[in-house]
Amino acid sequence: MRARMVLAYSQISYEHREILLRDRPQSLYDISPKGTVPVLQLDKETAKEINQRQFVELVIAPDYENDAIKEFSSKKKIRVLRVDLDQDNPYPGTIKKVSGGILIQDDDTKKLDANELRCVTERKPSDDELDDLLFAWKVAKFVKSNAIVYVKNKQTIGIGAGQMNRVGAAKIALKAAGRLCSDAVLASDGFFPFADTVELANEYGIKAIIQPGGSLRDQESIDMCNLKGISMVFTQQRHFLH
Repeated sequence: MRARMVLAYSQISYEHREILLRDRPQSLYDISPKGTVPVLQLDKETAKEINQRQFVELVIAPDYENDAIKEFSSKKKIRVLRVDLDQDNPYPGTIKKVSGGILIQDDDTKKLDANELRCVTERKPSDDELDDLLFAWKVAKFVKSNAIVYVKNKQTIGIGAGQMNRVGAAKIALKAAGRLCSDAVLASDGFFPFADTVELANEYGIKAIIQPGGSLRDQESIDMCNLKGISMVFTQQRHFLH
């Protein structure tokens, strides 16, 4: 329906055919290998309309009739691209220009379920702490790395973002949270390279920590948590925002 509205608004003529999904014709598979709908195949008449009605340098569509490609070829400097809409993720997340090329980073879209968490400490988080940990992990996704987030009762009370080291981000977040940190939880978008962030968190009364894990010195942080009575869970995935 949305595709038809756009075509109608643009005053582009098109052929509308309805099919039974239980009896898909071969012509559908010729356009869409997975047999999914809706399908838009740009035909010659539409190509002619585009050429005549406006100045165009680039055309993107799921598919083209051969005559449509010939029609576009009559114009100089026009680029015709075919995009596969059947892909699970047809568009890369973020593209950054770097010296000598580009950097493509996938979107941070993976959802974390409580069942995926791995508790690595003697003390387990309470149900309320677990809810806060999951909430803090969601917030950390949108904070520039290195990121530390403090949460209490599903409220963000302190955020430290974009620092050169993790303990620096923790200090900034603690300064913002102040005395509210008592019995709060901490989320880190990356692993702890040292146990210093855990030590600092303990000084302010943090009771539970969520972090990816994966450091060569994870055990130092685990031992520190056990010593201070703090629970810590590993997500085994990390956020990364630059």
